[in-house]
Amino acid sequence: MEFMRCVWLYVVALCFGVCWASDGYVGKKLGELNSYHHQVGGEVYAVNERTLLIKNFMYDGNGGDTFFWAGSRPRPGPQGYIVPNELGRTNVLDRYLNKDITLTLPDYKTITEIKWLAIYDLSRLEPFGDIYIPEGFEPPQRVVLNKLSSRTREVKSGGVIISESKTIIIEDLSYDGKGGEVYFWVGVGPQPHSKGTKIPDEHGYLTPLGKYDKKTIILELPGDLTVFTVDWLAIYDIANDRTLGSIIIPEELNVPPSLVKIIPHSNSMPNCEQLHKDLQVSWEVFGDQITMELAGQVGEDDYMAFGMSGSPSEPLMVGGDAVVVHMDGYLGSFKDYNLTSYMPCTHLLGQHKGVCYDDLVGGAQDYQEFSHKREDGINIFTFRRRLTTPDAGDIPYPDSGEAMIIWALGHLDINRNPTMHYAWSKYKQPIEFTRKATERKCFAFTRSEKSIPERWKPVHLANPAAREFTASLGPDGGPRGYEAITRQHSETGLSWYINGYLSPDIYIKRDATYRIKVQGGSNPMTPRATTLIITDEPRGAYSQMSDEEKKDIRVLAGIGYSVRGDSRATAAGRLCLWEHPKELDRRKDVEFRTYEHFRNALHHECGEGKAAVLEFKPNKSWPDTVYYNSWTGPNMGWRIHILDEINTERILAAAESGGNSLHWSSLNTLLLWLTGVWLAMLVV
Repeated sequence: MEFMRCVWLYVVALCFGVCWASDGYVGKKLGELNSYHHQVGGEVYAVNERTLLIKNFMYDGNGGDTFFWAGSRPRPGPQGYIVPNELGRTNVLDRYLNKDITLTLPDYKTITEIKWLAIYDLSRLEPFGDIYIPEGFEPPQRVVLNKLSSRTREVKSGGVIISESKTIIIEDLSYDGKGGEVYFWVGVGPQPHSKGTKIPDEHGYLTPLGKYDKKTIILELPGDLTVFTVDWLAIYDIANDRTLGSIIIPEELNVPPSLVKIIPHSNSMPNCEQLHKDLQVSWEVFGDQITMELAGQVGEDDYMAFGMSGSPSEPLMVGGDAVVVHMDGYLGSFKDYNLTSYMPCTHLLGQHKGVCYDDLVGGAQDYQEFSHKREDGINIFTFRRRLTTPDAGDIPYPDSGEAMIIWALGHLDINRNPTMHYAWSKYKQPIEFTRKATERKCFAFTRSEKSIPERWKPVHLANPAAREFTASLGPDGGPRGYEAITRQHSETGLSWYINGYLSPDIYIKRDATYRIKVQGGSNPMTPRATTLIITDEPRGAYSQMSDEEKKDIRVLAGIGYSVRGDSRATAAGRLCLWEHPKELDRRKDVEFRTYEHFRNALHHECGEGKAAVLEFKPNKSWPDTVYYNSWTGPNMGWRIHILDEINTERILAAAESGGNSLHWSSLNTLLLWLTGVWLAMLVV
């Protein structure tokens, strides 16, 4: 993880000078380079306490031993030090032609510690160009303001920090989350008012704020907004037109420029709603048809979904009707989906259930494609549908009043089908599609380099005396959980919990008998109910594979066969489920720093009945690594390591050091083989 942090910091350093927000602010100007030789020129800005930007830098490259050079003496001379170039290297300078570059002072030195920056030739001991740092110069740096002011005392916080031109940090924010239509709100004027602008929360959502308990959050101002274009930040109750907490943002702030890239997007449709920081929908109703554009900042292997809720009073995916769009190279995919479960489309007892194409469940594809493209990381799809279709599975878009909509962003699986979403409509965002007064309430997309959240510490069950395990189902844990631990996308939102741990590595002994008490449910009509199986591949979902795909899979335990040769799961027991309590939001699982804190916040509930018992004995024909996974759902389990002897101390030490788990018998064999090869080479 330390390596990933270093990579991220390196990317951020390279990003200065090429990733500026399009407001034009790049830092505090120092002035023009003084030019003496070799056509040196450019404008110099202080970006922060350690970083300088040279815009339109010119140098003909014909000097001999020439470097960027800085020092604390009154004038440039040999008493100084090399400043690494824009790539972080200390090479002799090449030719530059009107290039924007950034330089970071080495060894944590700051701009206030130097008197000048020069393009200096060490062989001739003379500058080809330079700029002097004025006495008392203050480079941009983050500004710490007071805490949020709250007359009602419904909001409390620590200091508010302006870290750069588009980023505001609120320390130790507390709010009970019971205020209803309460949002982060910015605007101009002497004090907060209802004509302000709603901004996304720390996760990019534009829905009412939930509970905060002394939590430090980072807010990014959307679109073209910066701290220079707003006068205040508030937590505002728009339903009751009142301010719960606020702070005035001072004028003429000397803060670093933003690294956020602004990506404008517009179209000719009269209506637009921003659903999330990374998703917006535009539309126009004409007669009995609605034309829509869905635009989202997603990955090349991600999908966007939009449609009508399964409930008229809340955003409910189950029972809903949606169009799912994604890019396949240069081609666009538009599919009308029927949503009967949170699981991927699953074939059970002759029926399709889950997230399925309409035509698989007796409906029809009712959306008409107009256009599709991917441009600067934004997927843009335009399509049309009748407000009301003859398809019984389609939910009408109402021709009057508000509609309860649903939306989602997620990854595609290996077959280019949608998996469990990573962003979705958790709270109400009703839209009146036929409103008379047209409104465009969308803003430009923004993009910034973000650090990868540190994964939870993987668990290794390596007790040589253990002969029995318990398997239940539970949530995947978001970006720190299943996906980070296994490096596989969570496709169902569920994972196997073994002895209460999320998808641990299990170590067992060859030729010993083991039992797993399986508690994944036994209802054959519910896609969410599943049983545990053991195979030689990590994805699972054996029941959903074609006969051709099954030929490449070796089933080791958990599957039996009927007289006709049909496969069936053998370990179907009661359902035990780790679940989020009502006050917890799955979207915020990433906020739990450790798995222990996450699991302790969940509830564990079991249905009626008993656990099924899966008994197995790995013999010498089994591979060294096999996988426990699911009969119906893909990517829900992880590895079982089969060893001749289980050395707990050695396994845990290898895991703690960040190395892969080792099969010691295989390693010994490999070492012996390598020793033999080495001796043979000596003989030759």
